Amino acid sequence: MYAKPGDWLIVEHNTIGGTARHGLIEEVHGDGGEPPYLVHWTDTGRRALIYPGPDAYVLSSEDLRTREEIESAHLSSMQHRPGRAADSSVS
Repeated sequence: MYAKPGDWLIVEHNTIGGTARHGLIEEVHGDGGEPPYLVHWTDTGRRALIYPGPDAYVLSSEDLRTREEIESAHLSSMQHRPGRAADSSVS
């Protein structure tokens, strides 16, 4: 894993329905962009020096923004009709 300050560390949740953690990489302490990283977590506001595990990956700010725009567009394109069941038929 390689990162630079300003990149984002994403840690996927290991249970169904859990949310991924996002942390801004503030410092890289390893050689050539390798861990450990000083990460500022968005969910807690805390900073921690960590060695990411296999459920983590790095995204640039631009890649994270693009990914969030795609997810937002996907969610906003879903249609919901209150009061109608998916399998009900209209007579």
